Amino acid sequence: MADLFADDPPQSSAAEPAVDAPLADRLRPRDLSEVIGQEHLTGADGAIGRMVGAGRLSSMILWGPPGTGKTSIARLLAAEVGMRYEAVSAVFSGVADLKKAFAAAEQAQKAGQRTLLFVDEIHRFNRAQQDGFLPFVERGLVTLVGATTENPSFELNAALLSRAQVLILHRLDAEALGKLLARAEALEGALPVTDAARDALVASADGDGRFLLNQAETLYGSQIEKPLDPAALGQFLQRRVAVYDKDREGHYNLISALHKAVRGSDPQAALYYMARMLVAGEEPLFVARRLIRMAVEDIGLADPQALNQCMAAKDAYQFLGSPEGELALVQACLYVATAPKSNAVYKAQKSAFKSARDTGSLMPPMNIVNAPTKLMKDIGYGAGYTYDHNAEEGFSGDNYWPEEMDPQTYYEPVERGFEREIAKRIEYWNKLRADRG
Repeated sequence: MADLFADDPPQSSAAEPAVDAPLADRLRPRDLSEVIGQEHLTGADGAIGRMVGAGRLSSMILWGPPGTGKTSIARLLAAEVGMRYEAVSAVFSGVADLKKAFAAAEQAQKAGQRTLLFVDEIHRFNRAQQDGFLPFVERGLVTLVGATTENPSFELNAALLSRAQVLILHRLDAEALGKLLARAEALEGALPVTDAARDALVASADGDGRFLLNQAETLYGSQIEKPLDPAALGQFLQRRVAVYDKDREGHYNLISALHKAVRGSDPQAALYYMARMLVAGEEPLFVARRLIRMAVEDIGLADPQALNQCMAAKDAYQFLGSPEGELALVQACLYVATAPKSNAVYKAQKSAFKSARDTGSLMPPMNIVNAPTKLMKDIGYGAGYTYDHNAEEGFSGDNYWPEEMDPQTYYEPVERGFEREIAKRIEYWNKLRADRG
C-alpha cells in the first residue's frame, strides 16, 4: 500500500485547492484518517499515530515510492500537532533557502511556535548540506521531516539517520488504488471505462496514487462517449514506464530477486524478474554478465554446461542485438534456473584464496619446482619429480604441498548433477594415493 500524494510541491497546510486545481490536489486528504494505504503508520498503533496522540513529533524520514503520500503526511502532521509548516525541496532549494527557513523558524520559536521543516527529496542534498541540518535538529529549532524515494541507508548521512526515525511507506495496492478511484468518481462521476478497463487502469498505476488520478483526470477531460475496454484504454493513455533507476535500489532489488530465484530453482520467477529488468530498460549485457556469475557461483561443476549456455547467450545477444538476442538470454535464464545447484566451486575459491593469503610465499616442494638452468638442477630443483604419464595408471601419488603445510581440502563436490561423478573421481584418486603411501 501507500498514501496518496507523495511528491506534491510544498504548500501551506491550510491552503485549500482551487476549483480548477488538478484532481489529485482536490482529493488531497484533509486529516490523517483520510490517508489511504498507510494505516500501519497513521493508525492509532502506528508510529505516526502514537506521536500525534502524544502531541509531540520526533524528526523522521519518510521513505517510499512516488505517489505514496509523503508530502501529504508531513503537511497533515503539522496541522495535527499545531506546528508551523515550512517546506523546501532539495530539487529547487539551495543553502540560501535553508538559511531563510532556519531564520524563520528561529523567529517563530521566539514567538512560542514550533516549526515542522519538510524537506522533499532530501537525498538530493549532498553530504555537507545534510550535515547542515544537524545543529538545528539537535537544539530543537526544527522538527525535520524528510521525504525520499531512495534507500536512506545509501543516500543519507549516518549522523542524520541517527537523529531521525525512518518510516517506510508502502506502494498502493489494488484495493487502496480502487478506494482512490472511488473518491474521484464520487467527485467527478463514473469513469468512462468498463470494469475490466478500470482494473487495467489500476494496474497501470504501479502503486502510484498521483499517477492514477492524473490518468483519471485525462479520461474525464476527453469527452469519451462510449466506455473504453482495456484495449481501447491502452491506446488512449500513454504507457507507464516501469520505475527502475539503474544505479538505485530498484536495480539491486531486482537483480537480487533474479539471482535468488535462479539459486532457488524457480524458473518461472527467475524469468519474471529478468523480464522486469529488460522491460524497464536494463542493459541486456548486464543481465548476461549476472547469469554467467550465477552459472559459476551457484551451479559450477554440478552442470558444466550452464557456463557454456550463458557464454553462448552473451555471444548470441552481441551478434543479434535486441529484440532477437534477448531470446538467448531467456534460454540461459531458464537453463541455469533448472540446473542442479552446487556452490562447491564458489566455496573452494573462497577457502583457497584465504589459505593463499594466510600462508604467504611458502615454497612448493622441490620435486615440482621449475629447473630451467643447470645451477638450479644442481642444487636440487625438480629432483625426484615423477612424470605421472609414466606411472602405473597414469598416477604417481606424489606430494604437491609445501613442506610446511598439511594437505588441504578446498573443493568438496555435492551429490547432485555432474558433481556426483566428480566425487567418484576424487575418491578414486584418493584411494590410489593412500595405496601408494
